[in-house]
Amino acid sequence: MYQSFCLIAFLALSPLDIAGDEGNSTEDEQLKDIKQKVNDLWLNLLPPQAFMTGRDRTVYAACELRPSSNLEADELTVTGQVLFKQIYPHGNLESVFLLEGFPTIDSQSGRAIHIHKLGDLSEGCDSTGGHYNPFNVNHPRHPGDFGNFVPVDGKIRKRKGNLQATLFGPYSVLGRSVVVHKQEDDLGKGNNPASLENGNAGKRLGCCVIGISSSNLWEKAVQTLQMEKTSRPFR
Repeated sequence: MYQSFCLIAFLALSPLDIAGDEGNSTEDEQLKDIKQKVNDLWLNLLPPQAFMTGRDRTVYAACELRPSSNLEADELTVTGQVLFKQIYPHGNLESVFLLEGFPTIDSQSGRAIHIHKLGDLSEGCDSTGGHYNPFNVNHPRHPGDFGNFVPVDGKIRKRKGNLQATLFGPYSVLGRSVVVHKQEDDLGKGNNPASLENGNAGKRLGCCVIGISSSNLWEKAVQTLQMEKTSRPFR
């Protein structure tokens, strides 16, 4: 048991130097294999009750997004929820994004959304640190690089599955933050150092800290998506 814990600690806390200018399928497979092995060892040391919130082994998490406290008065006021769902211990992470406060114009660029490494909101969203990047890889290969979301009627309504982030193990995103940016993510194609760090996504409009929740918020969010989809059949 002690030896397993030492191995987990070493792998989990040691940054992996596998970053490159372009994605490599071999490196991606190696990274996935290492992540899986470390996660399995970690989970074997901890009881399921530490994560599970229901008998069906499904864990839910919520992030109540608020505007950054240090924005200018004329900046967008973005609010809403980012919700997560994952089956313990190896299910794929799902997420629902319910955000509002964007312009209502029809033609606008997407807004980048990422997981940042710190759950520190003491200085607004600026104190959440950089992207959560436990494997020291280039953007957009960070586990919380969710990509771009185009608002419709001033809102973002989106459900995404098969995400690379996880609620479990040494690489859990619990206690970390979700940040909504003002600009579009260039997906690492900006030909400058910042592009490979954060996608040149610009100012941080809103943020929140991810925490364990009940299933109620997820169920209500899914109902909201279904109702709004039905009311706007041609979108």
